[in-house]
Amino acid sequence: MDATKVIIDTVDRFKQRRTAPLVLELDLTEGLTDAPPSDPLGAILAMRKTSLADVLAGLKRARKDDRVKALIVKIGTQSPGLAVVQELRQAVALFRASGKLTVAFAESFGEFSGGTVPYYLASAFERVYLQPSGDVGLTGIAMEQRFLRGALGKLGVEYQLGQRHEYKTAANAFTHDHMTDAHRESMGRITESVTEQVVAGVAEGRALEPARVRELIDQGPFIGSEAVDAGLVDRMAYRDEVYDEVKQAVGDNALLLYVGRYAKALTAKKLPHPGEQAVALVRGNGAIRLGRSGRSPMGGGGAMGSDTICAALRAARRDDSVKAVVFRVDSPGGSYVASDAIWREVVLTRKAGKPIVISMGDLAASGGYMVSMAADVIVAQPGTLTGSIGVFGGKAVIGGLLEKIGVTSEIVGEGANSGMFSPTNAFSEAQWARINAWLDRVYDDFVNKVAEGRGLTRERAHELAKGRVWTGADALENGLVDELGGLEDALAVARRKAGLPVDAPVRAYPRLNPLERLRPAESSEDKAAALARVRVEAWGPLAHLAGELGLPSYGPLILPGSWTIR
Repeated sequence: MDATKVIIDTVDRFKQRRTAPLVLELDLTEGLTDAPPSDPLGAILAMRKTSLADVLAGLKRARKDDRVKALIVKIGTQSPGLAVVQELRQAVALFRASGKLTVAFAESFGEFSGGTVPYYLASAFERVYLQPSGDVGLTGIAMEQRFLRGALGKLGVEYQLGQRHEYKTAANAFTHDHMTDAHRESMGRITESVTEQVVAGVAEGRALEPARVRELIDQGPFIGSEAVDAGLVDRMAYRDEVYDEVKQAVGDNALLLYVGRYAKALTAKKLPHPGEQAVALVRGNGAIRLGRSGRSPMGGGGAMGSDTICAALRAARRDDSVKAVVFRVDSPGGSYVASDAIWREVVLTRKAGKPIVISMGDLAASGGYMVSMAADVIVAQPGTLTGSIGVFGGKAVIGGLLEKIGVTSEIVGEGANSGMFSPTNAFSEAQWARINAWLDRVYDDFVNKVAEGRGLTRERAHELAKGRVWTGADALENGLVDELGGLEDALAVARRKAGLPVDAPVRAYPRLNPLERLRPAESSEDKAAALARVRVEAWGPLAHLAGELGLPSYGPLILPGSWTIR
């Protein structure tokens, strides 16, 4: 009798899992990965982290799935970057428009700290719940620049840096003790543009007038009860109360399922067809450098290697089943030479007759813009930071510091300029002239390619360049990007330009089976050459701090410091 009951209960549970209503969950407290790492160690470390692609694909499919009744998202105090938040808001809005319940829950939107961007994400949901002890740190958008010239001067460190042009402010942190007019203008417009986007989003999501939202921003941060009274939050509730309310709305027998697991289950059910026409998806994340992509096992983050990206683009271009390519770029830039190598592969892909579409993430600036500008179509989020078409270069001169600590240095060399890049001594007048000639050459090449790729005159491209950083919204106004949207929008554009069905499959490149991943590449033309690898970065988890202090970075086409708006 007991055995029969066990069998019946098991069958009932299996039946319920196949037929019961679904409530999808997404926990953002641990963040999202924009792309699954392609190196083996990174892939293992990221196994428990949800990817943005899975979330977008899962929510897209769930809109048409009658079993899916609701979505609950737990938002942490540290949200993804602004552009990723806008991708999520867009996906949530479409899911909500399909008639399904959307709920955002936070323990706090900032615990004695700012929480503007996390709350901006929450405002896209039908219901916003806050733990009774939580707050809403809706305080606005600010960007801070630290200047190190005074401190470094006391240590005996001087910087010889040149830049092209006044908006390429990377050098200012080391050569100035305050913002220049151009620096302040650029950062001021970025904060203004982002504020406009946040105000519009919160106003629409919470049915408030934009002027009222601006008033609330000036009044924040809010204690939880004040946020409820202001209409920013629907109700104060603990997690169990939120989930009970959602289950009551959709059915007590509803099952919870993480949206990432839901997306993977759907993918597993769809068997690929050999030779089926598809869109290739190539991902480029992190600072751009020569060599292969990789990441540090010490947590220093990933980098976009030109050899890896070029090999992936070549493999996609030569695959007859690939009819279009989407290149996802999330990068502050880096090496000019590496960026130029990737730019060339984008040009060749376009010349081969395969549409190539750029999808910009949080950042696609400087070298990140250079690798993008030759594509057929560039798609960016309004909050993407892009442009920064400019260059800087030079060196730190630490002779004074070495003298202070009793270190002496001598150079023996052949050639008048053999030791010019030593950090011990300053450039001579003739050497500084060579540095400036190099800066001019790089800037002219960059601007000329922008003009060619974007269909602009050289003069207009120069006006938009000068090292200035633009938000995606302003970049659209100025012709530096073509459309506003996210990865799903870029894929739709690629399918349309290639004449593919709206549900044509997407394949990540390089496509390698397990055996191909184990064997060494036969040549640079082998698609196995596109594999990333684990690299021991000099700074590991201190890479961000090293960049802030001006320690050796990835190249002259890069944004300094932290530019991600959270």
